[in-house]
Amino acid sequence: MAILTAATPGICFWITGMLFGPEDDGGGIWVSFGFCAGREADFALNQLLGPLWDFPLLWFGSVPLIVLAWGGVVLSERAGHPGLGRILGRSAAAVMIVSHLPSPLLFVLDMSAGAGCTDSWEPLELTGWGVAMDLYHLVPAVLVLLAVRPSGLSRRGALARTAIAVSLVIVMLLTAGADAARGKVSDRSALDCAGFGDGTVSGLDEDEKGFLCGIRDDSFGRGVPRLANMPDRELLAYGRYLCDLAVRNGGDAYAPAVSEAMGEVDRYPLVGALERSCPKVAEVQKERGRQKQAEIDAYYAAVERSCAAHPRHRPKIKPVRQVRETVWTEFWRIEAWDEGNEGAQVDDMVADLVGSGPGVLSIWAAGEIGHACVTGESYRRRPPVETRGWEQVVEVGYQSGDGVLSILDGRGERLPDLAAGGPGSYRVRVHVRGRKAVTENIESPDGTVQLMIMVFPGKEKRSRIYRDYPSS
Repeated sequence: MAILTAATPGICFWITGMLFGPEDDGGGIWVSFGFCAGREADFALNQLLGPLWDFPLLWFGSVPLIVLAWGGVVLSERAGHPGLGRILGRSAAAVMIVSHLPSPLLFVLDMSAGAGCTDSWEPLELTGWGVAMDLYHLVPAVLVLLAVRPSGLSRRGALARTAIAVSLVIVMLLTAGADAARGKVSDRSALDCAGFGDGTVSGLDEDEKGFLCGIRDDSFGRGVPRLANMPDRELLAYGRYLCDLAVRNGGDAYAPAVSEAMGEVDRYPLVGALERSCPKVAEVQKERGRQKQAEIDAYYAAVERSCAAHPRHRPKIKPVRQVRETVWTEFWRIEAWDEGNEGAQVDDMVADLVGSGPGVLSIWAAGEIGHACVTGESYRRRPPVETRGWEQVVEVGYQSGDGVLSILDGRGERLPDLAAGGPGSYRVRVHVRGRKAVTENIESPDGTVQLMIMVFPGKEKRSRIYRDYPSS
């Protein structure tokens, strides 16, 4: 009976795998909160006894150890030394008890400390291979002790033996079934994460649904895939624990203690899910967002002031249009495209400053990322060449199919149209200063780069370099 009891979970999983195939969770996560004495002691003990569990005699629920003890009992009885067999059996039972009894005892210790410590075991330790299985594997240890007791104490009535056998079978089946059950995992459709009102999950409030959606909503790269397959009950317990921990840290979901409890999961979407179920975290995150937006606004305002401080260009001839803009780029360039040609690239940049192709214009604007102060001027005839005070002056041809030349920056904002003559051939003359400073010093203030872009009609195709960087 001890061998059968120890082997039952493995047999159940083997049969389940044969019938339904291996279960694919898409990955898993081990969650340990580490703030309760029992849980911390259990973790330390697991680390200490890890090599013991790797010993082959303890594999398959300690079946090899029980078989070895049984063989020792049989051989010792045949040799006329039954006491030696009892010692072997009790030793095997002692090893099993040492392996599986500490975790349940430490869990009971944490139960006496309050619900918070109980929850710290809940997400994984009360399901799967946790406390429940430790309790289960104490049963074969007890059966081994009963099997090796002196024969004079082993007589029981048929009714008592039957009751014990039936009880053990029921315990085996119920425990193995509970061990195999994973709990309900509601998907984003059942939770109505899209907000269409067609969800099927009941018994959860909106905050709880919000937290589960924040974890399981994988649209647009959101969600926390490593937690998505945890059952609802365990995931909500984890969320409550994180909320309580964050509240104890002033609502800061990024506090070191909270980050430690989160482990190696992607914290940004996890904090986003927590905001939906934990009012204090939502309040702190909202205030943090206001502060961040204030910093961004102040940053943009400072760049605008920096650009405004540069002297205005005084054209030699009157332009059709003159505009001044502060533009942003994340990939060195600002660009213009004909309609339907969006996204086309220019491979050949003249003097690494400006290049053009059919329906596309590309201009260097910043050292990989940052702002540039841009003046755009549109003319009906060719303006005089100006090189004084500029590091580079380069002119290229541009063919506009739709008659619009509107330069787009990295934030999706456009300069006004600089093509004064509608569809046709143009010349684009680009002037730059401040490029040397940002190239040689990445700490240069944003807005150091100044660009002046002159656009006027012209059929010439050849590019011209009037002043080349780093000429002075």
